[in-house]
Amino acid sequence: MKLILSLITAFIFFFQTDLDALRYSYAKANASNANTQAFINLAEKQTGTDPVTNGYQAAAKIMQAKIVKENRKALVKSGAASLESIIKNNPNNIELRVIRLSVQENIPKIVGYRGSIKDDKAFILNNYSKQNTAIKAYVKKFAMQSKTITDEERATLK
Repeated sequence: MKLILSLITAFIFFFQTDLDALRYSYAKANASNANTQAFINLAEKQTGTDPVTNGYQAAAKIMQAKIVKENRKALVKSGAASLESIIKNNPNNIELRVIRLSVQENIPKIVGYRGSIKDDKAFILNNYSKQNTAIKAYVKKFAMQSKTITDEERATLK
């Protein structure tokens, strides 16, 4: 069974673009430490200068703190600074806002990296209708499992 699942996953990744593979892997990353590590490995292999790819790489750095024993604070601080810089340079990119919102929703409150949740949520809800079909599907999928977006707000995402 594991072999069949591995082959299906390999087949999916083979026919996806790098960004599609990152999106898919990121969506599954919080399910287990193995999925987190797979996402980190995939993000580290990316070489592009695309802001969205760089956003996923910053998220991978933050998520790495979840599975390592040392330098957790430094990883979160570095990843968060990188993500903030990317968003500052690309403030109208909804996918970057989704990445930051998902990171901030899932990071422990004690870390303190939660200051943009309300702004990102409002930006996502206000700009959803302006996105292409692929991004709408990705945002909607995120919204369905989001801890911050309410059922009423989810209903507005069509």
